[in-house]
Amino acid sequence: MSAAEEEQRSAAAAGGEEERRERGGGLVSGLVDKAKGFVAEKVAQIPKPEASLERVAFKSVSRQGIELQSHVDVNNPYSHRIPICEVTYTFKSAGKVIASGTMPDPGWIAASGSTKLELPVKVPYDFIVSLMKDLGGDWDIDYVLEVGLTIDLPVVGTFTIPLTTEGEMKLPTFRDLF
Repeated sequence: MSAAEEEQRSAAAAGGEEERRERGGGLVSGLVDKAKGFVAEKVAQIPKPEASLERVAFKSVSRQGIELQSHVDVNNPYSHRIPICEVTYTFKSAGKVIASGTMPDPGWIAASGSTKLELPVKVPYDFIVSLMKDLGGDWDIDYVLEVGLTIDLPVVGTFTIPLTTEGEMKLPTFRDLF
């Protein structure tokens, strides 16, 4: 047998071996994809905590600005408490971000129950001047409050529950303050 024939045979054998590997790899790849789909489906069916966000209300006036508040109600379907990693918020009015912040490690969600978190929103005075344009004659502010509640679930991992509320908030008059 000549060297050229031997080289062709070895190339054909190598090509057949590669083809078998590709078919086998496709089988393994297909099984892995099915397993991923199965796990994703099961994780999607796991009950997760649910949350709701109350409207924004005026709380107080200080030297630094005004303080608003909202409450986040979180329901826990599990028989053990769940840690809350953080709560982030963005308060907007007239398309502008007025205040934003983060509450790191605000606590735990009670086991098999509901937990109410107070969300303080501090608005500095310099932003209040820009809000005056939105007041008009009815002394209210149109707002949007976006909140991200990040919790840590065993098995599932860390995930964020997005919440949004919008509405009109009546500002207090001088009579209300004194």
